[in-house]
Amino acid sequence: MDREVMEFDVLIVGAGPAGLAAAIRVKQRATAANQDISVCVIEKGSEVGAHILSGAVIDPIALNELIPDWKEKGAPLHTAVSDDQFIFLTESGSWRIPNFLMPPLMSNHGNYAISLGNLCRWLGQQAETLGVEVFPGFAATEVLYDADQRVIGVATGDMGIGRDGEKTENYEPGIELRAKYTLIAEGVRGSLAKQLITKFKLDANSDLAKFGIGIKELWEIDPAKHKPGLVVHTMGWPLDTSTGGGSFMYHLENNKVAIGFVVHLNYSNPYLSPFDEFQRYKHHPAVRPTLEGGRRISYGARAITEGGLQSIPKLTFPGGVLIGCAAGFVNLPRIKGSHNAMKSGMLAAEAAVDALIAGRAHDELATYPVALSKSWVYADLKKVRNVKPLWSKLGFLGGLGLGGLDMWMNNLGIGLPFTLRHGKPDHATLKLAADCKPIAYPKPDGKISFDKLSSVFISNTNHKENQPVHLKLRDASIPISKNLPLWAEPAQRYCPAGVYEVIEAEGGDKKFQINAQNCVHCKTCDIKDPSQNIDWAVPQGGGGPNYPNM
Repeated sequence: MDREVMEFDVLIVGAGPAGLAAAIRVKQRATAANQDISVCVIEKGSEVGAHILSGAVIDPIALNELIPDWKEKGAPLHTAVSDDQFIFLTESGSWRIPNFLMPPLMSNHGNYAISLGNLCRWLGQQAETLGVEVFPGFAATEVLYDADQRVIGVATGDMGIGRDGEKTENYEPGIELRAKYTLIAEGVRGSLAKQLITKFKLDANSDLAKFGIGIKELWEIDPAKHKPGLVVHTMGWPLDTSTGGGSFMYHLENNKVAIGFVVHLNYSNPYLSPFDEFQRYKHHPAVRPTLEGGRRISYGARAITEGGLQSIPKLTFPGGVLIGCAAGFVNLPRIKGSHNAMKSGMLAAEAAVDALIAGRAHDELATYPVALSKSWVYADLKKVRNVKPLWSKLGFLGGLGLGGLDMWMNNLGIGLPFTLRHGKPDHATLKLAADCKPIAYPKPDGKISFDKLSSVFISNTNHKENQPVHLKLRDASIPISKNLPLWAEPAQRYCPAGVYEVIEAEGGDKKFQINAQNCVHCKTCDIKDPSQNIDWAVPQGGGGPNYPNM
């Protein structure tokens, strides 16, 4: 069956903050120039916001520029930050770091504690009002090229392919979505972005990419304990001084609290489980009292870009650009990226509109990275570019101390005159299991701490069972023949959804089992597998988590 073809001026892959901001900006600029420019946004989730996961405390600077009257239009930014706390945890105690010691850029004054998923749902509505066509449930699986290897769009995956790879009675071919310019806004470690970075060698002149995993729960707590706008970040326990990470707790509206834990994926002990570190963190005496008497509503996990300014690849290729977390604009110390993602989308949109008005198509939007380098996004990331490398090289105490000093110096305009590099990629940082001590995690109590499967259940994750496994092994023998003896097969632990298991097969042999239906699309396996043997690909459209209010 021939694939249907749809033509647009601008195609955007991913309905996150970057993609939707780009779509809105294209239409705004087109209207101002009295031009008719067609825009399409496709989203692999079942609805806009279904796959969006973030803390989140948002700096509204980009939203102020994009939609200045967002308050009047009902944007879901309801809870301004009222109190900002930074706490260091020991195993049984804690002490608060005075706010005056924190670099000014770490202040959350003027920011909002929000559900980023709900903000994206609202942005999607604003985009549609302007005439943007938004198609959720469409997973892009293939980049389309012309004879000159210029990007001319994407194709969505065929539907109705069975687990055996054969067509079922429900088979429908994918759709070719062609455009003069294609904006890739898939988020962290997107499958198309990964292909494009490799094909066009976009990372040839940048430092290697770095990542973390963020795991989040949404709770409804006792109203007597709720403090709207309270923002708490912690460092220290339960992680050791050589493992980067920390926690967040944000008091939202309606007695809701977002609580989460981040582990930098350059950790070295293959027995570490980010999920279980999060669960035991919640039992700390500085954390547990807030949750006691409450109930957990939702759960999810997502990889986070942590490389910063030096790890941003070349942003343009013939026929398109990378925007948002597909490129990596997260400010790690601030634990914020949405404002930078939105601004990158806006700048890319402006470059695309200028090109279309000039009658161009399928070339490189060279004005986009130039504009970005002159924007507040660049300034935001430049100030913190050495924090992650210092933490990685010197550990928690030395790295954090010097990183804080560097941020203070940058605030005064006298930061380090050079940019540090990151060292090893995250998949190469594991020590051998024989050289590490297994970690004995406490069993969950079902009240404060939980197991992986009950957590996945409340993420509303669903994949049609009769479809090809979207987690591809380059060599099916490696998990048992190599990863298991060398690193105790860490996929069993770094995955926060119980996707990967080592089970005993007939005759006592070990078997590597993939429970693809559990996948919450965090992409950690694609990043951390020490043999780089796992490729994460999109499942059939609409599959995955369906996050409410995350």
